[in-house]
Amino acid sequence: MSANRRLAISLAAAAAVALFEFWGGWRSHSIALITDAVHMCTDVLALALALLATVGAARAANRRKTFGYERLEVLGALFNGTLLLVATIFIAYEAVGRLSRPELPSGSLMTAVALIGLFVNGGIGFLLGHGAEQSHNLNLRAALFHVVGDALGAFAVVVGGIVIVATKATWIDPALSLFVAAIIVVGVVRVLRDTVDVLLEGAPARIDTHRVRDDLLAIDGVAAVHDLHIWSIGSGSAALTAHIVVPDRRISEATAILRSVTELARERFGIRHVTLQFECETCAPNEMIVCTQPAEQ
Repeated sequence: MSANRRLAISLAAAAAVALFEFWGGWRSHSIALITDAVHMCTDVLALALALLATVGAARAANRRKTFGYERLEVLGALFNGTLLLVATIFIAYEAVGRLSRPELPSGSLMTAVALIGLFVNGGIGFLLGHGAEQSHNLNLRAALFHVVGDALGAFAVVVGGIVIVATKATWIDPALSLFVAAIIVVGVVRVLRDTVDVLLEGAPARIDTHRVRDDLLAIDGVAAVHDLHIWSIGSGSAALTAHIVVPDRRISEATAILRSVTELARERFGIRHVTLQFECETCAPNEMIVCTQPAEQ
C-alpha cells in the first residue's frame, strides 16, 4: 500500500473519530471528551499536512512557482494551528469555569466513546507504523507521533470516565480537559514555531550551519566560503546558496568542486537545492567569475 493511500485512510478514520468524540462529549456533557476531540483534530491536521506534503512535492514546478508547491503545507499548518490554538484556549476557559460550577458527566458514555477512539487510534498507528517501517517515509513517521499522543489522551479519558462512574467526582472531567488541552497547546505551539521559522527563511533545526561551512572548507580547492544561506522550502526540503572562493583554475576544475559541494550537501545534510557562485582569489573584488588570468599588479 502506498504512503498516500495509508495517509488518506488514516485521515478519514481520524476525522470520523473526531466527529464521534464531539458527539459523545455533547451527549455525555463531558468537556474532557470534547477536548480530546479537539486533540484528535490535531491528528487530522497532521495527517492532512503530511498528505498535502507528499502530493505537493510531486507536483511539478512552473515558471511562476519555481520551487513548486511544497509551501502549501506550511500555509495550511499556520492557519490550522492558529485555529486549533484559539479553540483550545476557549475549551480551557470553559474547563476552569466547570471547576467552579460542577456538572457530573455520563462516565459510562464518556468511557465507551473514548475507548472506541483509543482502538481506532491503535489501528491508525499500526497502519502508519507499518508503512513508515517499509518505506522510511518521514511524513508517515511524523503523523505517527501525533497519533500516539492522541492515543495517550484518549486513554486518560477512558480512565477518567471509569473513575467518574466509581466515585461520582465532578472535578475529574474538567481536570482531564485541562490536561489534554496542555498536550494540545504544546504540540500546536511547536507546529506554529516551526512554521514561522520556515516563513522567516530560518535554517532547518536539523542542520548545523557552522558544520556545513566547515565541511565546505574541507573540500579540496575551496579557499573560502561566504554569504552562506540555508533555508527550508517545506518541512522536508532545504535549499543552500553560497559564494565559494577558489584559486585561479580552469572552468572544468571548478565544475568538479561544484559536484563535490552538491554531493556533500545532499548526502550529509539532505539539502536538495544547491546554488553556488564561484569567485577567484586572484580576481579583482568586483569580478564574480572563475578567471584563468592573475589580477593585474
